[in-house]
Amino acid sequence: MKNLYLIASLSGQRIAFDVACVDSVVNVAAITPAPLAPPHVCGLAALRSRVITMIDCRTALALDSGPKPDVKRTIVVNLDGHQYGLIVDQVEDVCAIAGGTAPVRARLGKGWARAAIGMLDHEGQSILLLDPAVVVSGSVAVGA
Repeated sequence: MKNLYLIASLSGQRIAFDVACVDSVVNVAAITPAPLAPPHVCGLAALRSRVITMIDCRTALALDSGPKPDVKRTIVVNLDGHQYGLIVDQVEDVCAIAGGTAPVRARLGKGWARAAIGMLDHEGQSILLLDPAVVVSGSVAVGA
């Protein structure tokens, strides 16, 4: 059985999200800062007449800060009835990947390890499957 995953990259690592939680992929140019928000929350953005909370995935996973482009490549996810924009470096494609999720056998940094669900094998390459709820929580970044 094949499952669908959205493949993206963040800080040089290929990552995936199960498409069941993905609403869309958009470019976001205007983000309004949210006072007193945790460090991983960039602010708020308007998307199709709705307000979404924008998450800096690098900060949420305690990664290097990296470049700050004017237009943010964003994966919009639905979690518990709310929409969040996950800012990533690049979005590659939606892929059907056969087989299940394998355990992570490599040593990962604290942020990656916390968000990792497992590994996917696609065309001979390993892709880290992430839990979007953990990324949104940003617990690593805020020390919770």
